[in-house]
Amino acid sequence: MRFMYIVTSPKHVSAASPAPSPALAEAMQRISEREIKAGRMLDTGGLMPLATGARVYVADGELSVIDGPFVEAKEVIGGYAIFELRDKDEALAMAREFMQLHLDHMPGWEGTCELRAFATPGVDVACEVDARSGAAAHA
Repeated sequence: MRFMYIVTSPKHVSAASPAPSPALAEAMQRISEREIKAGRMLDTGGLMPLATGARVYVADGELSVIDGPFVEAKEVIGGYAIFELRDKDEALAMAREFMQLHLDHMPGWEGTCELRAFATPGVDVACEVDARSGAAAHA
């Protein structure tokens, strides 16, 4: 199963947080190298600050663009990773290991690693389209 990990922190913490310490960066690099070599990590990356981004949205039949920073953001996505793993249990174990690095190397940091399985046709009905109604089924 393919999983995406989305690492977020509260906006107030993200704005005040320094870059990862050299020890944290090194520990994350070791995990990344190990997981890439094992064929489990497919992609990973950190994201630039909100001020460098933009949002494109549709409302009331109109397409609009808002440049960052986004004052209404409560959480900030700082990075992501994509893994190919056996199941949710393996995905949770990897997420725990990754977040433990933050506890060990970045005291005071607050954040979340949300893991989400990719929708895979024929494997899960969570995002399959009901051909009769045209509506997405939600499990």
